Amino acid sequence: MAFVVLASVSCGAREPVASPDSMTETAATSSAAPVSATVAASPTPSPTAPPKFSAKVSRVARDRVPYSWQSGCPVHLRDLRLITMTYWGFDDKPHTGELVVRETVTDDVVTVFRKLYDWRWPIKQMKLVDAYKADDFDSIEADNTSAFNCRRATGSSNWSNHAYGEAIDINPRENPYVTASGSTAHENAKKFTKRPTKGKGVVNPGDKVVKAFAQVGWEWGGYWSGTKDFQHFSKGGG
Repeated sequence: MAFVVLASVSCGAREPVASPDSMTETAATSSAAPVSATVAASPTPSPTAPPKFSAKVSRVARDRVPYSWQSGCPVHLRDLRLITMTYWGFDDKPHTGELVVRETVTDDVVTVFRKLYDWRWPIKQMKLVDAYKADDFDSIEADNTSAFNCRRATGSSNWSNHAYGEAIDINPRENPYVTASGSTAHENAKKFTKRPTKGKGVVNPGDKVVKAFAQVGWEWGGYWSGTKDFQHFSKGGG
């Protein structure tokens, strides 16, 4: 019987009961030991990255172009498309803008504006010219980037490439229409009449904006002889 009791104790079926003296010693040791606590550091929040470029191409509803399109325009309404896309603003933030162009050039436009956004190349604003009742002068005064507008070319009786939905004016204040004599009709654009020049949203000869348009077959009005239209890009020129 003695052998059985010893075996039971050695297997640890129960812990030996501590004596009062040993409990006091343990408590004293525990209270004297310094207590250290490790507090997990809060992770540093990473800045939120700007959204990726996006573009949506859709048909143009008649009520979206109440002033810029009318019967008799060289391009029918059914052949126009609305591009709703991301652009990088002068405030260094992403924005959503709209351009109306001809269906046949939508891929060209999306390709170029994707590059501009990825470069963080700034655009002041991008609204349909109908926000200004299709008044080209008022749209330019507001430094508005726009495309389709069924109107005649400046100083001509011929249709502008804008009337075909195959031209875009970008940052028209920073990139004004300049006559051969060096003047511009917009007071707020006078300091931008020379090229090359520095400034946010400025297009200069041979820069990456001009090259991006050239890669899809668009020409820049800044290369015209005599009159310069620094804001103007069009499919095939003109």
